[in-house]
Amino acid sequence: MTGEIEVALTEEFETTVAEQAEDLAVGETGDPAVIDFQQAGEDEAVDIEALVESDGESEVTLGSAKIQHAARERGRARELFAKLTALPQDDPERQRIRGELVELHLPLVEYLARRFRNRGEWLDDLTQVATIGLIKSIDRFDLSRGVEFSTYATPTIVGEIKRHFRDKGWAVRVPRRLQELKLALTKAISDLAQRLGRAPTVAELAAHLQMSEEEVLEGLESANAYSTVSLDAPDSGDEDAPAVAESLGMLDEALEGVEYRESLKPLLERLPPREKRILMLRFFGNMAQSQIATELGISQMHVSRLLARTLTQLREGLTTDE
Repeated sequence: MTGEIEVALTEEFETTVAEQAEDLAVGETGDPAVIDFQQAGEDEAVDIEALVESDGESEVTLGSAKIQHAARERGRARELFAKLTALPQDDPERQRIRGELVELHLPLVEYLARRFRNRGEWLDDLTQVATIGLIKSIDRFDLSRGVEFSTYATPTIVGEIKRHFRDKGWAVRVPRRLQELKLALTKAISDLAQRLGRAPTVAELAAHLQMSEEEVLEGLESANAYSTVSLDAPDSGDEDAPAVAESLGMLDEALEGVEYRESLKPLLERLPPREKRILMLRFFGNMAQSQIATELGISQMHVSRLLARTLTQLREGLTTDE
């Protein structure tokens, strides 16, 4: 168990470091002038603070053009929201403006969805969930509050994505308490990994979260319910390896008879010695009725009647016990 926990903590540490390395990257294209949004959930406008200093005049020109483009989009969004607020609820023009606002803010949706990639969900699915959050934000946004729409929409979209992971992301449904414990452990592992430069131990996690080591182990074990492995998947990393199903045990054909044997034991103990011996010779000794008759010194007809009566008695006993 200790070895499994250490492996789990090490994997969580490596995943955290990889995600942080991705966040530190300038952008997927490598362009230092790529627009960056502020972290979702904070009450700050999602805007361009500054461009990275460039060595060439062309890069500065490109950055200025992007700033102007973003400013025009913000102005266009405010105009559309002003029109949307002025229109009555049953006006068909509302749907067109609403659709234009959705298309205008799809880059924000895609950016926030990419923040949650590589966590067991397809990016296309996360983008759809984030789009639902965007639509909810558009329907609830109040222009009179004087805040940028991106400021209001970002936490709503992120919350929709997190809700998706909470409700649909788990392969096996676990209690809400364990889901929250898993999230707390993930954050604690990230914080301690940065501080210590290695994967934290169970004792360090327990001290950091002010809980017992048993609760930490329970939270780490519950994380195994987040995703499952197909029985048809290779048993190891090699594609030519046998499937997981081939390494599982086979069904014992005699398992079905266990219940019947256990139910018959007390009934057999109550049989007279002669009837019990007839059953033993017939079904366990594989002897014919004529052989049993010779063995007991009685007629074959008598053996047949005793055997039939004994079997009827056992059958009735099983039916009565059930």
